[in-house]
Amino acid sequence: MAASEFLPKGWEKRESRSSGRTFYFNIYTKASQWESPSIPSPGDVQASHLLVKHNESRRPSSWKEDKITRSKEEALEIIKSFRERIVSNEVGFAELASKESDCGSAKRGGDLGPFGHGQMQKPFEEATYSLEVGELSNPIYTDSGIHIIIRTG
Repeated sequence: MAASEFLPKGWEKRESRSSGRTFYFNIYTKASQWESPSIPSPGDVQASHLLVKHNESRRPSSWKEDKITRSKEEALEIIKSFRERIVSNEVGFAELASKESDCGSAKRGGDLGPFGHGQMQKPFEEATYSLEVGELSNPIYTDSGIHIIIRTG
């Protein structure tokens, strides 16, 4: 395999049955994309997340709702139910994140791409670095809201 064809851990190169085009599939999040995934720099991690905001979030609005009024407790119950649906294989992470996450990364199935130390809010960064590739976090609180994170690289 040529160096330009190296893929980050968890990514597979596949061929579309309908168009014959090459696409890339993440075995952890079940996300697919036409573009080759970026390769993290040494020391970087890669993750996807699903965010549920609440009325105490630093910006209580999203692409789904102009004004988020749910309480922090309600947001926690929602994120717990999302986590359970993922763990039970009822739904894939990327599919659920694309429909339910309050973050703009929803359009990419929650994929945040690679990032290094100091680029995310501290609780998010610490949680991501502590996960094994493919591992799903418990709920993580940040100023943005409550997240579940899957480390993808």
